[in-house]
Amino acid sequence: MINLEQLGVHLPQGYLFQNITVQINKGDKIGLAGKNGAGKSTLLKLISGKDQPSEGRIHKPKDLSIGYLTQDIKIDTELSVFEFLNQSNEQLTKLKNRLEEINNDLVIRTDFESNSYMEMLNELSDLNHEFNLHEGFLWEEKIASTLKGLGFSDSEFDKKLSAFSGGWKMRAELSRILVNQPDIILLDEPTNHLDIISISWLENYLQKFEGAVIVISHDRLFLDNVTKRTLEISQGKLMDFPYGYSKYKIARAEESERMGEAKKQQEKDIKHTKELIDKFRAKKNKASFAQSLIKKLDKTEIIEVDNDKTSGMKISFPLSVQPGKWVLEMHNMGKTYGDRTLFKEINITVGRGEKIALLGANGVGKSTLIKRVMNKVDGEGIVNYGHNVQITYFAQDQAESLDINKTIYETVDDIAVGEIRKDLRSILGAFLFTGEDVDKKVAVLSGGERTRLALCILLLSPSNFLILDEPTNHLDIISKEVLKSALINYEGTFIVVSHDREFLDGLTNRIWDIEDKGLKIHHFGVQEFLQRKMEISETLKNNISEKKINKSIPIELEVKIEKTYSIDEQKEKKRKKNQLNNKIKKTEENITLFEAEIKRMDELIINLDYTDEKVSSKILTEYENIKVKLNQEMEIWEKTTEELIDIDN
Repeated sequence: MINLEQLGVHLPQGYLFQNITVQINKGDKIGLAGKNGAGKSTLLKLISGKDQPSEGRIHKPKDLSIGYLTQDIKIDTELSVFEFLNQSNEQLTKLKNRLEEINNDLVIRTDFESNSYMEMLNELSDLNHEFNLHEGFLWEEKIASTLKGLGFSDSEFDKKLSAFSGGWKMRAELSRILVNQPDIILLDEPTNHLDIISISWLENYLQKFEGAVIVISHDRLFLDNVTKRTLEISQGKLMDFPYGYSKYKIARAEESERMGEAKKQQEKDIKHTKELIDKFRAKKNKASFAQSLIKKLDKTEIIEVDNDKTSGMKISFPLSVQPGKWVLEMHNMGKTYGDRTLFKEINITVGRGEKIALLGANGVGKSTLIKRVMNKVDGEGIVNYGHNVQITYFAQDQAESLDINKTIYETVDDIAVGEIRKDLRSILGAFLFTGEDVDKKVAVLSGGERTRLALCILLLSPSNFLILDEPTNHLDIISKEVLKSALINYEGTFIVVSHDREFLDGLTNRIWDIEDKGLKIHHFGVQEFLQRKMEISETLKNNISEKKINKSIPIELEVKIEKTYSIDEQKEKKRKKNQLNNKIKKTEENITLFEAEIKRMDELIINLDYTDEKVSSKILTEYENIKVKLNQEMEIWEKTTEELIDIDN
């Protein structure tokens, strides 16, 4: 479908990459990997046609349609969200406009037997057929479905796009690309502004998409679930691996190990060759031999090994002092803006050692809840901190508080205390600040670089309660692994807001879910949470579809004929009913017992000391087992009740 031939991009400081030759086929699902600055976004721009290469050619069919999502989206329109998508397909718009013209003309014309009238009818028929072929009659339904999948509510469809934030404009642009179903979709960090539910929806969409996809992402799980092939740009070259991201990383590590051994051998060979040259170049009878060795050495292509020095780093958050048994209490806490209530009547006690993921769709109030906990915004209710609690807060706009006159190294050097000071350069390296970068002034850093530096400062600040609002934004996969490892080993308590499922997986021991203006607490992992959310969403969707179908199908009246039973049949029926009634009674007793036990354990878990992993793990396992037993009893009750109803019918 697309062929890149000897592609190269030359910058003032040298080649970004060169001699890239690769074929992209229909249906390929490709992850584009490489370090920051390797040229990933540049390659997408070349494929999209936004930029031109310094050398080489890109071969693609003339009628190839490309959807390209960039990180720096600029949308200047007064159209509503729905109309932005509705008017995005030129062919369908042209067909709709012509159909409307013809229909208007047919209303006022009276020359029913003229040739021009018959030609118009024929054109109308052809246009309707073409409109149907392009699924024009499903167009508005597809728009609504895509917008909802990416997080827009029905009430926002008619809202002007100019009134939305940059993140929501990105969602609208992504919706526009998806609904038009191009031959190839190019996505540069598509999950940056999506919530955790929308990311799952996008994954499902791309898995079923029949065209080609090339995606740049720092979301490992997203890459694993979507891609089947990985292209890596490293040291100006392109490597092609027939695997998704995780398998590619294993293969890449093996390749690096082989290259490392080959480099060592090459260095030995070069050293030996230089020794021979020095030995023979002064001897007349060996001078030509020495010259041949020099030529051979000049032609030798030096093996370069691109190692991730930070991938094995272990960094820990320093714990200041041990707090009391509970660190945070919220009494009837809420927040209302005008007529809009984000959340209300939240009553929760957070115990020492709890690891909490705060989840929910964008706009439900996650960041506001964090700010209420920090008492940075006013609201209803009371927030209390426990004994010796020291909070370190990382906000989404944390980078704005940095001193722009200091260098990167000076910024972290002023914060660090104790033994960790000797590892400052390694820690900065984990967040992509290497070599001479550490001497740059904060003033010249990009927004993403400042965010990474602010997070690095967080690692060096002693605390016993961390509150982190989207800490993984602008971090690459290796940096996220370093941060995750530090949080796993953290002895304090934390609440983290994040849409990165791989980052959250195995990190937290409970989930706070903002839903219906309340806060629900779940004690299972993020993967199970998402699975349940998706199942509920599908159930609601299916129920709506069934209602639509039922409305369109005429209902036939059923005449019920009473059945007569013999004396023996009546006795057997009575016996079965007694048996089922006894079973229902016993099940209801079990349900009451299990519900009481769950209520008791809810109170126990509130004050649970998570620093004692053995005890807390045992209690949480027992809690989940009781919930499973309760669900089983509920299923038995439902099934038995249905059997009892069937006997009477």
